[in-house]
Amino acid sequence: MIRRLFGNRIAKFPPETVMSINSAAECEPREADLTAMDVDAIWNAVVALYKTRMHPAIALCVRRHGKVVLDRAIGHARGNAPADGPDVAKTPATYDTLFNLFSASKAMTAMLIHLLVERGLIDLDRPVATYIPEFAKNGKGAITVRHVLTHRAGIPSIHKRQVAGAEMLDVLSDHARILDLLCNARPASRPGHRLAYHAVTGGYLCAEIVRRVTGRGIRDFFAEEVLRPLGFGHLNYGVAASDLPRVAEDVFAGPPAPPPIDWLYRRALGVGWAEAPRLASDPRFLMAVVPSGNIIGTANEASRFFELLLRGGTLNGVRIFAPETVHRATAETSNLEIDTTLGFPVRYGTGFMLGRNRMSMYGPRTAHVYGHLGFTATLAWADPARDLSACLMTSGKTCVAPGWLDWYEVLSRIARHCTVSPVT
Repeated sequence: MIRRLFGNRIAKFPPETVMSINSAAECEPREADLTAMDVDAIWNAVVALYKTRMHPAIALCVRRHGKVVLDRAIGHARGNAPADGPDVAKTPATYDTLFNLFSASKAMTAMLIHLLVERGLIDLDRPVATYIPEFAKNGKGAITVRHVLTHRAGIPSIHKRQVAGAEMLDVLSDHARILDLLCNARPASRPGHRLAYHAVTGGYLCAEIVRRVTGRGIRDFFAEEVLRPLGFGHLNYGVAASDLPRVAEDVFAGPPAPPPIDWLYRRALGVGWAEAPRLASDPRFLMAVVPSGNIIGTANEASRFFELLLRGGTLNGVRIFAPETVHRATAETSNLEIDTTLGFPVRYGTGFMLGRNRMSMYGPRTAHVYGHLGFTATLAWADPARDLSACLMTSGKTCVAPGWLDWYEVLSRIARHCTVSPVT
């Protein structure tokens, strides 16, 4: 009855038949101050989440003390969406399946801006118009780079000229048109006054600042300054056509989003909750550069990026960020103020969503955590108190379903079994 009520039609497969483990990467649990029972407890929570049939594919990578504790996947990357029949070819998900991080991309985009600050090329407290002069139109001259990174720029969306549906896919890859829309937009509130999640707009401004200051597109800048020095294989904005089959298909797997949730989502993105996964799986979106929402990579790679931040910006002897740069990006800027776009309180850094001891998306007692949520149940984070970096990737996009408790249980078990260091 519950399954029929929540519209879940993902075909059920025995977990052991659709599981992929990167045995070569995973360490012995004792090397990370864990037991085999700890690791099993965490993974069993992932299996329980898979059994809810909210997600055709799930991937999890957890690092502790710099060691890979879990690097696994379960389910199907393609062919097991609610609309797929039993005869549709099914592609198993593996630990090297590519997933879209969606809004978790914002944390990585923010770090590129912080890198420019570190190099003295920009100032967070200078107006955006310092770098993009035409942005000052219609009363936006006082909006600073910091306002953009902290969701206080007053342009969370472009209401009157918002595009939707198939046209949106064409516009998202047309940075000149997006920039024109942003420059001609009128702010909904004065700079710095109102906290309102900038789901799409802020990323394009960050990308344009990168281009104006460095002469390089944000995809190339990320690759040349961060990814290649560290030997990443993917984890960049969009994918090449040859990699499209490797990307897990995002699917809507639940009931329609009730008001006011669907209304809030339409206000932020211009499309309904149920329509977004279909657009996100379109090759035009997957191959575009959407700075706020389409960094694509494996769970291992996303975890490794946060491991870089956890280590103060240096990984395997390669320095990318100065420690003070990481600190500046992850320090608190708002403490549980109501976000007027999302409709609930969020604790933010300068480009990151922060945890807290109670009611935290990262599990219990996670006040030191910094990371970012991605539509809808993707999460990447670092936890200095536990010396942990992790990424949970999911392909089912569900608004209201009983399985959300199972999703949170995965995060809770990671937090409980990877205990806080006594010296923290």
